[in-house]
Amino acid sequence: MDRIRLRGLTVRGHHGVFAHERENGQTFVVDLSLGLDLSAAAAGDDLTRTVHYGVLAEQVAAVVSGEPVNLIETLAQRIADTCLGHAQVEEVEVTVHKPEAPVTVPFGDVTVTITRRRP
Repeated sequence: MDRIRLRGLTVRGHHGVFAHERENGQTFVVDLSLGLDLSAAAAGDDLTRTVHYGVLAEQVAAVVSGEPVNLIETLAQRIADTCLGHAQVEEVEVTVHKPEAPVTVPFGDVTVTITRRRP
């Protein structure tokens, strides 16, 4: 399976279980790895046979900046659903980073990674 990867998509969102997270918001970073067959797109040099990653980035950014959820697990699922909404995508791996998570000890990052496949 071929891959398109989008790394480091940075968007402000209002996700979390605490009121201050919902009110103040914070930065979320998203990494995507899309599994699809790129042979037809490459052979025909045809954008319609692949995923327009600029459009996908905007769609994912809208999910992150949109309706708040408690868990980044839920956010990751919504992003995966958005990616699988593109007919060419057979599989997606989504990593959501929450580098400003309310953790009381020093840390570098908190992430959730999920993989979803078309049924």
